[in-house]
Amino acid sequence: MENRSGSGSGRHAVVIGGSVAGLLAARALSISYERVTVLDRDALPAGPVARRGVPQGRHVHGVTARGAAGLEALFPGFLGDLTAAGAPRADALADYHYYLDGHKLARALADTPNYLATRPLIESLIRDRAGSLGNVTIEDRTEVTGLLTADGRVGGVRVRPLGAEHAESDLEADLVVDAAGRGSRAVTWLTELGYPTPDETVVRTNVVYVTRHFRQEAGQPGGRQAVVSGAFPANPRSGAAVRQENGQIAVFLAGILGDEPPTDDAGMLAFASTLAAPEIAEVLRTAAPIDEAAKMRNPASSLKHFEKLDRFLEGYLVVGDAMGNFNPLYGQGITVAVIEAELLESLLRDGTGQLARRYFTGAAQLLAEPWALATGSDLRFPGVEGVRSTQDEQAGQYLDQLRAAAATDPGVGAAFLKVANMLAPITSLFDPALAARVHRSASPGVPG
Repeated sequence: MENRSGSGSGRHAVVIGGSVAGLLAARALSISYERVTVLDRDALPAGPVARRGVPQGRHVHGVTARGAAGLEALFPGFLGDLTAAGAPRADALADYHYYLDGHKLARALADTPNYLATRPLIESLIRDRAGSLGNVTIEDRTEVTGLLTADGRVGGVRVRPLGAEHAESDLEADLVVDAAGRGSRAVTWLTELGYPTPDETVVRTNVVYVTRHFRQEAGQPGGRQAVVSGAFPANPRSGAAVRQENGQIAVFLAGILGDEPPTDDAGMLAFASTLAAPEIAEVLRTAAPIDEAAKMRNPASSLKHFEKLDRFLEGYLVVGDAMGNFNPLYGQGITVAVIEAELLESLLRDGTGQLARRYFTGAAQLLAEPWALATGSDLRFPGVEGVRSTQDEQAGQYLDQLRAAAATDPGVGAAFLKVANMLAPITSLFDPALAARVHRSASPGVPG
């Protein structure tokens, strides 16, 4: 057990929600608070088992290069634990067959290590690490029914054991972090307490996705650790076949704007056969299923703008999907939770003065990049509602050329995947040297 003692910012912090964002927030708080209590409504499993409170848990997950680096910094040795549990480590270019806009990317080492694991395994290992901190307690089957406030700040939460309607009690805390995900009651609570609530930006894509797991002993999907076929305007369907722990392959199919993947064998195969990557349909033809297909809907991406509020409930913060729900097709959720935890730990080194304002301002700055990355891709599709400026359209035309260039120039593909893995900003794709390579690929007769 790792011993922790608070550095003086506070005595007790409560985290609402024991999923990835909540557990990482608890790790950040453990440095500055004497005690941290994580509360979750679910009966939390002892190992890597899918649970009701994480409905997306049966679907394809992984850890991006940026997320992996952050997890290793928060929990030294974590990536070793992940690979020891059987999760493949794969470079997102060298070890993938990656299709962008129908083009198969030229393979090379991109230095973008991904960790391909199921969500239950990732969450279980994080929960074990957080629970082993000497000052962190994780309590399951506990529902938070409201906030306690006094003198303009949070004083704790009101809780009750799940299923015990008349057994409410008060739990005092100096800080409350809401990591309750899409079911967060943050806006309702703030309204009830007379505080302003944040504006919200919404991009409606109506994503529906299906995942099923298979066993295929001979070989890997397409001879690689993963095959990814991205959606694009000419074919708004996407899919993947991904190696995970225990020798299983997760096949993922997705449609947008009302195009819904089926869950039966013949329907999944027919849907996969429309993708640019033939390897995905081949897995469906040859591999043995080990579970039933699971379906999930994500009607929209949304981002709450707490940073724009003129008055805050001090001592109350929001993280994870409770603040920003990103299109799951881009695999950003765990990485976003990591950078929010990093921010929280950093801010607490300077104490808790005006913490809400400092945190929400900093979070808005950090989330601007992944939000632009996801919504910029979504707005390529004419049926997705949103504001498109002339500048955006010009940039989009260049990025179309860049995706095509990645099929012949592995340096271009590596640059794209560094951005997708949140290792480099979107602006890096417009670097003059890279733009020249894109131009040369688009105009092969031009000397370079």
